[in-house]
Amino acid sequence: MSVFGKGKTYFTSESVGLGHPDKICDQVSDAILDAVYKEDPTGRVAIECLTKTGSIMIGGELTTSTYVEIQDIVRKTVKEIGFNKPSYGFDSESMGVWINISKQSPDIAKGVDESEDHEQGAGDQGMMFGFATNETKEFMPLPIVLAHKLVRKVAKVRVDKLKYLRPDCKSQVTVEYNNGKPVRVDKVVMACQHDPDIELEDLREEVVEEIVKPICKEWIDKDTEYFVNGTGRFVRGGPVADAGVTGRKIIVDTYGGIGRHGGGCFSGKDPSKVDRTGAYYGRYVAKNIVAAGLADMCEVQVAYCIGIAKPMSIWVNTFGTNKIPEKKIEEIVENNFDFRPAEIISQLKLRRPIYKKTACFGHFGRDDPDFTWEYTDKVADLRKAAGLHKKPEE
Repeated sequence: MSVFGKGKTYFTSESVGLGHPDKICDQVSDAILDAVYKEDPTGRVAIECLTKTGSIMIGGELTTSTYVEIQDIVRKTVKEIGFNKPSYGFDSESMGVWINISKQSPDIAKGVDESEDHEQGAGDQGMMFGFATNETKEFMPLPIVLAHKLVRKVAKVRVDKLKYLRPDCKSQVTVEYNNGKPVRVDKVVMACQHDPDIELEDLREEVVEEIVKPICKEWIDKDTEYFVNGTGRFVRGGPVADAGVTGRKIIVDTYGGIGRHGGGCFSGKDPSKVDRTGAYYGRYVAKNIVAAGLADMCEVQVAYCIGIAKPMSIWVNTFGTNKIPEKKIEEIVENNFDFRPAEIISQLKLRRPIYKKTACFGHFGRDDPDFTWEYTDKVADLRKAAGLHKKPEE
């Protein structure tokens, strides 16, 4: 059993690159958070971003003991993404930056602030999900793993090889499953912004040979289909072609559509906001359960009430892949993981300026020591609690 059931099925996930308008906004929002956290790791940050031709608008709430030059942060981030030429129609030097920021509401702060008689509560109500599967070494679904790797590859080759590529891009990967196991890549869709003088057929050939095949090589076969720039020309891109908003790519940020999503975005939010913290911890719990061999696939839900530390509920689903009774897994989770916001922040060391790099290529499945929610340091404890004394590979 798995989320896919029996027989042959197909599942598709997408990712977007550094220069996608929504991802520009995510990176700007998290760059501002990082700048605050470099000097004030207790700052309260909830920053949103909107971009369209020639401008970026910053809004939200910010309470901090330090000062950050938001204009400079925004322009530096956009330049690093690659919008550094006026010919692109949007560039870091000439764009306008509009700022409308206030302090955090005292009504919210009252529920979140820790004191002698009040434990730090959740920054909002809501439910968050974490997910893991053993179908890849990243403990992530294969379609989203490949989709992220493709747009990361675009970011690399546009600098050192295919220099006619521009910052905006998208990927989409359809994987064929058989009885819940991935067996091959069926289709790959790429949309790559480019300079006006490149021939379409040359671009299509080079994108397949230099980007798609090196990433998907072990999963492609003679029947795999490639679709590159389906409408043909893709010169106008980024905020010139489409508006961007923080938090509009939440499925790209998580599991590519496999597994549920609570609805709240991550970027621009400090870890007192459980939209981010709860989702990170849900991933940590689910990944440790799967890595420990308690199940092949696991989803964890946690729900909070604003101002209250203890979750309203915790739910575990293993889609029938559990190796021990699911009720036992729920008991193990309750005894080995603390979902209170302050404990999550402390355990995962979340009060650090580590967030800008989460804002593109996914928040999960990344091999980066700063991504503490990806650690599998609970495996031994979980196996002992489950009565499984040997390591999973044994």
